[in-house]
Amino acid sequence: MPTKSFHRTDRVSAQLRRELGTLVHEAVREHGLPSVSVSDVEVSRDLAHAKVFVTALMPDRSAEAVKALKELARELRMELARRVKLRHVPELHFHYDDSVDRGERIETLLRDNPVADPDSEL
Repeated sequence: MPTKSFHRTDRVSAQLRRELGTLVHEAVREHGLPSVSVSDVEVSRDLAHAKVFVTALMPDRSAEAVKALKELARELRMELARRVKLRHVPELHFHYDDSVDRGERIETLLRDNPVADPDSEL
């Protein structure tokens, strides 16, 4: 019977996502950054690098927030090393996750341009 296998990278990604969510929230408050949250973390197979995807409450200030997080990446990594039990904590690379923005845009387009009912006559 085949079972779904969970790779170590998946477990590490989930743990980093939880911890970084807290750390990023604290950094936002402490440094007065635009409000962002961690949406996903992808860890490389060798666990040397982690792509951290963040979403912003104010998409127009997302570039500012990502830039600030990139500058804080070293400090965040050091704090992360204190909180997780890993021999080597991955290097953090912050990226803006625009999937929420794209979803809202699609929803707006669908709402503004309703699809014709297939049962109705043309």
